[in-house]
Amino acid sequence: MTNLSGANLNNGAAVGPQGEGRESPSNFPKYPEYKDSGVEWLGDVPGHWNISPLKFSASCNDTVLPDSTDGDYEIEYVEISDVNEISGITGSTSYKFADAPSRARRMLQDGDVLVSTVRTYLRAIAPVVAPPENLIASTGFAVVRPRKGILDGAFLGYMLRAEWWISEVIARSVGVSYPAINASDLIGLNVPVPAWHEQTQIARFLDHETARIDALIEEQQRLIELLKEKRQAVISQAVTKGLDPTVPMKDSGVEWLGEVPVHWEVLATKRFFRMVADPAPENNDFELLSIYTEIGVRPRKDLEQKGNKASTTDGYWRVKRGDLIVNKLLAWMGAVGYSEYDGVTSPAYDILRPSRKLAPKFYHYLFRGKSAQQEFKRWSRGIMEMRLRLYFDELGRILMPFPPLEEQERIVDFIEEMEDKFDSLSQAASEQVKLLSERRSALISAAVTGKIDVRGWQPVVSTQAPKLEVAEAD
Repeated sequence: MTNLSGANLNNGAAVGPQGEGRESPSNFPKYPEYKDSGVEWLGDVPGHWNISPLKFSASCNDTVLPDSTDGDYEIEYVEISDVNEISGITGSTSYKFADAPSRARRMLQDGDVLVSTVRTYLRAIAPVVAPPENLIASTGFAVVRPRKGILDGAFLGYMLRAEWWISEVIARSVGVSYPAINASDLIGLNVPVPAWHEQTQIARFLDHETARIDALIEEQQRLIELLKEKRQAVISQAVTKGLDPTVPMKDSGVEWLGEVPVHWEVLATKRFFRMVADPAPENNDFELLSIYTEIGVRPRKDLEQKGNKASTTDGYWRVKRGDLIVNKLLAWMGAVGYSEYDGVTSPAYDILRPSRKLAPKFYHYLFRGKSAQQEFKRWSRGIMEMRLRLYFDELGRILMPFPPLEEQERIVDFIEEMEDKFDSLSQAASEQVKLLSERRSALISAAVTGKIDVRGWQPVVSTQAPKLEVAEAD
């Protein structure tokens, strides 16, 4: 059995607005005097702050890599997928200039801010901090560069990641598939420009406070990963070793299984599942089902984008509740699952139906485990990894544990009970990540628009280390 009581969420990111490390805009004083900024999305700003178009305090796309660049010159290329508003620049791709995409032209320097001008809804905005000389960005970015003595680069980095700025850029973008904004329109937007010493203090404050929030977010994300690993370990133990740690064991004779309870059978999959091919009738209105690696079998209408549905299900395979659906191409990645539904599915999938009494969900959990997936991969055929296919001829030969039916059902009940607990803990951690992210965004927006006065702020160093743990199995 497994004890979940040791999953500790009280690590400072915990709960409520007054929790440790949960600074809120309402915790800080306001400026003594405000004025109307004249800009709807900014509202009131401190009375002594200036408001002006960004182009008066920053330039845009100043330097580009010329076409005459030596073809052997090595660059680190940053594209939109390498950037996000929370983590900043997360990666780059090495190229020789001659082999680089034609979009690899924007030269970067410390203090610049990258703002994606295409697909702005992706929020690909990031400050550039101490970049290598060969870091080059896509022309899909506007490279905003602060003017010396007018705008601090760190302050600019936060200002252009404030929610009001991002929302305004998105709102002014045009186009359906690839909404975009012109760089000239982008730097024409009005922004607040505090005095230099206030900019640097605001940036210093946000560096400290966002680092605290980011650490708490990271703890919660790590907890989610630990719970995911723990969940898989619990399931794997249950479906290969049973629930009773005192039961005598025997060698299964199967390398990936190891020992199994002495009273379990070990059988080829074809001994208890058969593959069925039952074409759906024409003009049917059956539920269209798909198999997903993360969540198993679901009605496609529940998860697909509008307009991405099959026009007909004629010729699809009929599925009965209790069947297992196997995506031959992705079985080794977990695209196998129990169907809770009657319906139809693509003829590209195999439908496995029990040929003797068993608990299909037991095999849902077994087949989706890492050990079984590795075995599926070993038995799959194909000339390259992403083209591997697991046909039933091979799947049917793989040896699997076969406990007594009553024990299969008990194991399924146990796993479902444990999954409810894991889901509850994971959901709580995910909610904390959401709340912390919202708080981070609110704090940045409040500071760079002067809704809070941080001129007198000084960092307080906490001596209490956060705790994060998930109890081991009993």
